[in-house]
Amino acid sequence: MLINFKDEITRLKTKLDVTVVAHYYQRDEVFEMADITGDSLELARKCKADPNHWVVFCGVGFMGQSVKVIAPHKRVLMPKIACCAMARMMEGTYFDESVAYIIKHGVAKEDILPITYINSDASVKAKVGEMGGMVCTSSNAHKIITKGLQSGKKILFVPDRCLGQNIAEKMNLKSCVIGVGECNPKEADIICFNGFCSVHQLFTSDDIAFYRQKFPNIKVAVHPECDPSVVREADFVGSTSQLISYVNGLDRDQKVVVGTEYNLVNRLRKENTYVLSATKPECPTMNETTLEDLYRTLKSIEDGEPINEIFVEPHVIEYANLALERMLEIN
Repeated sequence: MLINFKDEITRLKTKLDVTVVAHYYQRDEVFEMADITGDSLELARKCKADPNHWVVFCGVGFMGQSVKVIAPHKRVLMPKIACCAMARMMEGTYFDESVAYIIKHGVAKEDILPITYINSDASVKAKVGEMGGMVCTSSNAHKIITKGLQSGKKILFVPDRCLGQNIAEKMNLKSCVIGVGECNPKEADIICFNGFCSVHQLFTSDDIAFYRQKFPNIKVAVHPECDPSVVREADFVGSTSQLISYVNGLDRDQKVVVGTEYNLVNRLRKENTYVLSATKPECPTMNETTLEDLYRTLKSIEDGEPINEIFVEPHVIEYANLALERMLEIN
């Protein structure tokens, strides 16, 4: 017998003490079945406030972890524990090696303040928290780094080099990337780890030139995970939520090209909105989750045999949550 996944998902959501959550980059059919949608940290905070005991999170692994860190009493399942490529680039040992690199080049450990992008594993957030550091998002990175610099310390920014470099340029600060060219931590304000988002690396300044030639008055809006060469030429730079607000606030006749993940751009206003790439900039891991996966995860709760549950060790929860709380106090 063929299963109507949408009908079954609706039935299970009605029956169970569960909230289905989906990130903006999820495929449309999954996104449409969610009770809560949004960006990564925004979703975790909404989950904490939600009364239901179970959370089924459609996204990538670090996002499910974030819910468990700030709401450890929740039971968090993921239809697919998909791995964010950027988060995977920065593991605990690489964080330790980055700190060691800076120390080797003449900066004392107590003079290093680590800041990790929300797109990181909980274990990395915990290491940052233990060193007195903070988490940031793409929307508040400028504010968090500004506060961090008031300590007089060097900023170690992980894992996204582009976000770190773009904030440094915006603030007229010196940055360098460990392992890329000459990186002298003593001369830099922000020392970046060499991580990146594979989707946002697809966009180039040539793409912007193409659209500006084709549509002379077009607006260019990009995510700060894009390369600095792209960000410099954009009319607007912002987080996922900020991009949505910017595009929706434009006049309907105003053409705009957007440099971020395809599913989000495709879900924006249908008129005069383009994707800043000759290829389809679709996040492969965000698109792993299917309706069938969502159904099977909800069914596992009904059957009393939950699958793909997210667990985070207590000491990781403690220090990762500390890094998040420091951010929230500033934000």
